[in-house]
Order: sequence, then C-alpha cells, then structure tokens
Amino acid sequence: MGEYDDRLDGVFSALAHPARRKMLELLSAGDRCVTELADSFPGALNVVSKHVKYLESAGLVKRQRQGRVHHLKLQAAPLADAAEFIERYRTRWERQFDRLGNYLDELQGKKTRNAKSKTNT
Repeated sequence: MGEYDDRLDGVFSALAHPARRKMLELLSAGDRCVTELADSFPGALNVVSKHVKYLESAGLVKRQRQGRVHHLKLQAAPLADAAEFIERYRTRWERQFDRLGNYLDELQGKKTRNAKSKTNT
C-alpha cells in the first residue's frame, strides 16, 4: 500500500457529490433516520437511499436498523484521514507556490531592470 489508500479513494469519491456532502452536513448536527434525511432532498427515497449506501461503503455513515427504521450516524474518522492527507499535500503545494512566486518576482525584477536600463541609454 502506497500513499493512496482505497479507503481514501472511497471517501473522496463520496465527497465528490453535493447531495452526499449535504447529507454529511445534516448528520453532523445529529443522528437521523433515512426518511428524515430524505425530507431535505427532492426526489424519491430510493435515490437518497443509494447515496446513503455510497456513504456507508466509504465508511462515512453507520446504519442501525430497528425494524423498518434505519438510523444513520456520521462516522468522522474517515474525514479526519482525508483531512490529514490534504494537509500533508497542502504544505508541499504551498512550498512549491512560494518558490514559483519567488521565481516570478525575480523574473519581474529582471524585466523591470532591463526596461529601466533601456530608457537610460
């Protein structure tokens, strides 16, 4: 296993859809049953259920069944793993952008000096 983990792939894939991000946001305020969650979305219950299954497979939601009622609970650990992954690369990206910015500043300084020397001659 390298830097990329199958779990992270599932988390990022789940987060890619706006409806699933909204579901996670709603669940962050507290547990809900699937039908309560579905009330916040247009469309059929089976569409919401498919999104919930996607979140479950990514490990972001845990479902507990009590008869016909399916209760959902947010599982934050996979989000923390994704945040850690992003943070690790954010630092690298910032260093690279800083170096690029310094290089561009240097080029701009050379261009300005060349323009001034041409006007002085």
